[in-house]
Amino acid sequence: MKTDLTKLTIKEAHDGLKSGEFTSVELTKAFLERIKEKDKEIKAYVTVTEGLALEQAKRADKIIKNGEMNVLTGIPCAIKDIILIKDVKCTASSKFLENYVAPYNATVIEKLEKMGAVFLGKTNLDEFAMGSSCENSAFFPTKNPRNLERVPGGSSGGSAAAVASDMCVYALGTDTGGSIRQPASFCGITGLKPTYGAVSRYGIIAYASSLDQVGPLTKNVEDAKIVFETIKGIDKMDSTSTDLKKENNLNKLRIGVPKEYFAKGLEKEVEETIKKAIETYKKLGAEIIEISLPMSEYALACYYIIAPAEASANLARFDGLRYGASIDDEDGEIIDTYLKNRTSGFGKEVKKRIMLGTYTLSSGYYEAYYKKALKVRTLIKKDFEKAFEKVDAILGPTSPCLPFKIGEKSDDPLSMYLSDIYTVSVNLAGLPGISIPCGSFNGLPIGMQLIGNAFEEDKLLSIASLFEKNYDNR
Repeated sequence: MKTDLTKLTIKEAHDGLKSGEFTSVELTKAFLERIKEKDKEIKAYVTVTEGLALEQAKRADKIIKNGEMNVLTGIPCAIKDIILIKDVKCTASSKFLENYVAPYNATVIEKLEKMGAVFLGKTNLDEFAMGSSCENSAFFPTKNPRNLERVPGGSSGGSAAAVASDMCVYALGTDTGGSIRQPASFCGITGLKPTYGAVSRYGIIAYASSLDQVGPLTKNVEDAKIVFETIKGIDKMDSTSTDLKKENNLNKLRIGVPKEYFAKGLEKEVEETIKKAIETYKKLGAEIIEISLPMSEYALACYYIIAPAEASANLARFDGLRYGASIDDEDGEIIDTYLKNRTSGFGKEVKKRIMLGTYTLSSGYYEAYYKKALKVRTLIKKDFEKAFEKVDAILGPTSPCLPFKIGEKSDDPLSMYLSDIYTVSVNLAGLPGISIPCGSFNGLPIGMQLIGNAFEEDKLLSIASLFEKNYDNR
């Protein structure tokens, strides 16, 4: 038996369970011990579901004993605390939902449960998934396991930190503008954001409905593929979901490098590392083609009009009367109670985005801002469509910067938002994107982003795997 079960990948854990080297209960207990030991300093988990995990592990051991196991049976994972697990708290890291207990399972949870997965707990995030650092949680900031003075990225920072610190085998996150890929980059792991519609959003607390997507955070590309294959597919509870899949027709590999991705604002260490990754692909026989995505410079501005607008509509339901915590104010008017609930329930960043979204949707500004942003979104999508006529994937940095220090950008929202400059356009176009480790500087991880054409996850994962197998990023 390996001395440290918490270091295992999905495939390694599966092989160990199948051979009887250890049981799911033993594996789960190893992770629960690891959480007790490490999470005091990292703060990746909001809720640890020890009872549920051990119950699921015992059930998994019976399935394994009967010879009915599949690749995820008995393997412990973590779930971002914006995804509903029945009878478990789902806070979205907000005071508004501090005591909310989910009445049903999200579709992705149903799919994992059918596979015999073990849920260790719910992970921390920026409140309602609004942030790029995991500092906007109403409860506590999560720390980067690679350097405790640094942020793990956001909003799925808790999930990324849990995987990177071996407090779960894999985790689920959500990605609205980079919230899987950017924390994967900052924590030195793999993060896949699937094509919009490839995975059901039913049972996910919505931030921006036309952008949100669920995806895996894992220790390697193979694990990301395993989890994606499990959670993907059409769902009658989500009308935007589909089972569309394109064949992986990959003959001569052509990789596009956008000239706009190597401009002012990209940190020197990140640029040098990404250029080395490009050289690795060259040595592997890939044709590197310089491409242009001219509308990408407007992506961030476009995103910060569309996403807050959708958030202002989605979060209107949280008023303390129908949903969430409520202030007992018997003498006040209903409007006063409503305002007090929303003022005290939401954090600073969430309030900022609701106000911004409400403003851009208001009379006189809808045409000037929101409608114009939708037109720009279409042009961004067309840029990618044109690029994919001549390349199989697009390569660039996941983030323009190294993981920054906790508190370093808290008072500089523009600088914080710029950390998502390479990721938001992928959501606006509804494309799949993956971040994989490609090096480090002074112990701080650097991630490379590969962008694929819609519903070409198989091809994207193959291209990412080729790099991973031929590049030593340790």
